[in-house]
Amino acid sequence: MDFDFSDVQQSLQDSVKRFCEREYPFEKRQALLRTEAGFDRAHWATFAELGWLGAGLAEEVGGFGGGPIENAIILEQLARALVVAPFLSSAVIATQAIARLALPEQRDKLLSPLLDGTSIAALAHGETAQHAFAPDLAAKATKTKAGYRLDGRKVFVLGGQAADVFLVSARDGAGESLFAVPAHTPGVERVNYHAVDGRRVSDLTLRGVEVEASALIGAGGDAADAIDYALDYGVIGLCAEAVGAMDAALWITRDYLKTRKQFGVTLNTFQALQHRMADMLVETELARSMLYRGIAALALENVLERRRGVSAAKAQIGEAGFFVGAQAVQLHGGIGVTEEYIVGHYLKRLALVRGLFGSSDQHLARFAECAAGRNEEEAAGLRDFRPAPGLRRRRTRRR
Repeated sequence: MDFDFSDVQQSLQDSVKRFCEREYPFEKRQALLRTEAGFDRAHWATFAELGWLGAGLAEEVGGFGGGPIENAIILEQLARALVVAPFLSSAVIATQAIARLALPEQRDKLLSPLLDGTSIAALAHGETAQHAFAPDLAAKATKTKAGYRLDGRKVFVLGGQAADVFLVSARDGAGESLFAVPAHTPGVERVNYHAVDGRRVSDLTLRGVEVEASALIGAGGDAADAIDYALDYGVIGLCAEAVGAMDAALWITRDYLKTRKQFGVTLNTFQALQHRMADMLVETELARSMLYRGIAALALENVLERRRGVSAAKAQIGEAGFFVGAQAVQLHGGIGVTEEYIVGHYLKRLALVRGLFGSSDQHLARFAECAAGRNEEEAAGLRDFRPAPGLRRRRTRRR
């Protein structure tokens, strides 16, 4: 299997890396976190100009013909610089849900402003503090003469503060449905706050929110499948962020151990610390391998196999990322926990990744359920198997 990037993918990686080095030093990041918006809209416009906002979408829906590997390349480099922007929530999760579910006329209307950077979207799906990937929806959509009335509550909406439009999941007569709701629609109450890594999230309360019939993007099984796929896509995006943060923390720690002296020698001469660095390297490379496995799983037609591959990646990378981040902080000593030094902020990002969109325990349970379901499918296939005409079962003669 070839894991080398194509020339186009390598060029994309280089462009994101150059942007982060030039436009996003750590000091500027810290200053942006103290602003009301929490990120730079000028940077977002640059993302659009460079084609990053549509890098993971097919050309037929207005994208640049890429897929999850292109999004992973971007997210890994953004995470290395700890960029705080709603890329994952808008350019990955929301766009995938729209591209997979919306009718062509809806798709063009919703995607165009997202891809040109004039609008930002966020999926409002989770309803519990556990941020599980498959919540039991309590939000309701009631049919009215003019369209629909939405009532319910959504928590920890990633990118919610910056969102101009929310993709709200709710239950109606057809089952699970997805609606495009402008953020300033009467009845939408938004409470913004910081996640542990500094990015902005929101809790939404919808009280009698009236929307037109055209706000319905999809209903029934199609909506549930599209949301499930978009969240799987988002989980792999989180895994890419983790790999970027892990790799950056690893090499920053290596450089620190090569310069910090104790007992007259640099710390990297101590064998015990060499072993810990080796463990960090192994976990980082294993995480990268699992990321590629998860990316490949997104292309699988069998839903159980896709979920199993995604959950395997999330369970492994979530724990490995937290391990590498914690080791990096500990090997730095006291400076590792200061706000002024970058390595502690990698741990915060990795701590968020560990629990967002399902914990490692939840994904291990999902992995087991999908594996059991797949085994049942295979067993059913064997039960239904009939030899082709002319074929006879070979008998072994007993001696």
